[in-house]
Amino acid sequence: MIHSGSIFRKYRAAPAGQNACVEIRIEDLHKSFAGRAVLRGVDLDVRRGDVLALVGRSGCGKSVLLNLVLGLLRPDRGRILIADRDLAGTPLRERSSLAQRDQDRIHAHWGVVFQRNALFSGSVYDNLALRLREVRGQKDREIRPIAQAALASVGLPADKEFLDCPHEALSGGMAKRLAVARAIATDPDVVFYDEPTTGLDPLSAGQIHELMQRTHRAFQSASGSRTSVIVTHDKDLLHRLRPRTVMLHDGEICFDGAFEDFEASRSAVIRPYFELMPLLNRQETRPLRAAVR
Repeated sequence: MIHSGSIFRKYRAAPAGQNACVEIRIEDLHKSFAGRAVLRGVDLDVRRGDVLALVGRSGCGKSVLLNLVLGLLRPDRGRILIADRDLAGTPLRERSSLAQRDQDRIHAHWGVVFQRNALFSGSVYDNLALRLREVRGQKDREIRPIAQAALASVGLPADKEFLDCPHEALSGGMAKRLAVARAIATDPDVVFYDEPTTGLDPLSAGQIHELMQRTHRAFQSASGSRTSVIVTHDKDLLHRLRPRTVMLHDGEICFDGAFEDFEASRSAVIRPYFELMPLLNRQETRPLRAAVR
């Protein structure tokens, strides 16, 4: 609902029986740092199968919200509920009530592509193998064909020479593709992308747009379609994917709807940001945070 005279939308809980369609539910989420409120009561349902783009000016709370969802930060107030795919009916479970082992088990169904890729020291194969080894307990003879399939799916070579290549030798576009390959190697139900095209040249960025679109559409499981959550300033990416667009402003959600409506908005908050997006996408950099276990 939009309040009269305001651009701000208020959270409306899903009707009974629709929780099974919700992947992540955020309720009245607050977070402050050094007395400065960054999030001021955010309410949001991420639905199964969504392509959801989280946008807003630098400092509006996008990265904070992402890190709260990933469990890298704790909220000051409010709740985050996440679908537990290992239980019948994939019920929503409150993160703060879960033991670490249960959070890790749920995270095994997630993949994350970080802004600066967060590639580990070592070879291409090392980067693909570590999570398969730690999360799934798989051996090298099982991991290698999975790694090769993941590389092929993102348009990278899958031969032994490339698998043995140190990741530092890769170009920016290839390193981003490797980060996507690592995220999808475990066949996750949810993929989070943090500024996936920042710093890339236009050609490489366009290739990543296509890759993200294919990655989302190609996945099907018994529990339904893949969910993609993207933090971005990339207007070209939004044009290609046409996602559900959620904009943060002053720590609250000021828009939640179709990209077409976002693009057409003449709001005094949305329009200036929309025009500024290309510049922000070139400039945005943030400190790297650890990956979800």
